[in-house]
Amino acid sequence: MTPRPLFRRVAIAEAVTWALLLSSMALRTVNHDLGERAVSVFGMVHGVVFIAFCLVTALIWVDQRWPAGRGVLALASAVPPFATVLFDWHAERRGLLADAWRLRDEPASGSVERLAAWLIGNPAKAAVTGAVAVALLTAAALAVGPPAG
Repeated sequence: MTPRPLFRRVAIAEAVTWALLLSSMALRTVNHDLGERAVSVFGMVHGVVFIAFCLVTALIWVDQRWPAGRGVLALASAVPPFATVLFDWHAERRGLLADAWRLRDEPASGSVERLAAWLIGNPAKAAVTGAVAVALLTAAALAVGPPAG
């Protein structure tokens, strides 16, 4: 999968999980117990997708040679609800997401680009590495506790 559809999919997934989490929070006002269970489930799902979005965004940031401000804005778009979709639209209009991975064709310079090139060149290993990274970061977030509590 190339940067454009990969980013779009994780951006949409992040927005959908936001919608599920916000709906669960609203449900608490109608049925507190059911809402609490829904918040715990969809909060976890959203957290996992949030971390995956950040990892994918970082990989694309390196591959597409985004300036620091653009990369930080892309990462920050995961914080407000549904902003990942807005950033995706912005990126599409500005041509910020390529149809091919740059690091498949160009030599990597520096350790960060070499790591990104390895991930891009080994998609199955990248998926496993990503899943392990998401699991470890999720475990760390669970150890720290929820954002509001």
